[in-house]
Amino acid sequence: MSGIALHLMRHGAPARPGLLLGHRDEPALPSEIARCVARAEGLAFDRVVSSDLSRTHDPAARIAAARGLEHRVDPDWRELDFGDWTGLAAAEVDPAAYARFWQDPDAHAPPGGERWSALRARVERALAGITVPSLVLTHGGAMRAALAVLFHMEQPQVWAFDLPYASVLSLRLWPGEGAQITGLVTA
Repeated sequence: MSGIALHLMRHGAPARPGLLLGHRDEPALPSEIARCVARAEGLAFDRVVSSDLSRTHDPAARIAAARGLEHRVDPDWRELDFGDWTGLAAAEVDPAAYARFWQDPDAHAPPGGERWSALRARVERALAGITVPSLVLTHGGAMRAALAVLFHMEQPQVWAFDLPYASVLSLRLWPGEGAQITGLVTA
């Protein structure tokens, strides 16, 4: 069995990079949408999936239309909800609270925000829906949650992966057996 190809692509840079955007619908720059479209050219897939936020939806819709493929929107692929921190730069968040969050994002979720385990659960549900070779346009946190789910990694381990804007993480899934990384392409 050859497995199912899964390409996870992080959205392009938003107009205001460096903010904790989370569930805020901040679009990607037009040049960054074009960069995502170009990054998809060498990838093989039969379906395009994205979160419902425009920074992932817009490039996904363009890629799907260019290939004549289905584009499925799945909000489970959204970024972590940063709650009261949404739209803030890290420097604007209380340093002690921010440090506690990064040390243990389950015990110290952002005020009004989402726990790491909730993000993992959403992404695990989304991964279960991958049944054909797919390109998923998503967010850095969701990509790291996918690594945590598929490879049984702890949250600190997944932060060792550098996932810049428009990067692609290519995986091969074996339903019921797990996954293997077949290549990491960065911007």
